[in-house]
Amino acid sequence: MFLETKKSITKHTRTSKLGIEHDYTRAKTVAVFKCDNCGSIFERDIGKMDHRRLNNRYFHVCSTCNPKQFAQKKGVERRTIWEISVDSDIDISRY
Repeated sequence: MFLETKKSITKHTRTSKLGIEHDYTRAKTVAVFKCDNCGSIFERDIGKMDHRRLNNRYFHVCSTCNPKQFAQKKGVERRTIWEISVDSDIDISRY
């Protein structure tokens, strides 16, 4: 579940070729999620993910959970809701 976005600012110091130290800052935007499998809160850098996933239409799984096992569980839940057998050729993603 998508909760919010946060901006974090980090300060760094670098040394030029002449030995002069300069201060600079970097801003990073982080998305905060709640894992749909275990319920823990985790963060992801927005620059490393697709911006379309920043809503609650998608499931979000933390790095400690197995995403493939979670997807299989969700597929079984959809099949039981629509009472579809496993060997049917009906695409359940449109339901």
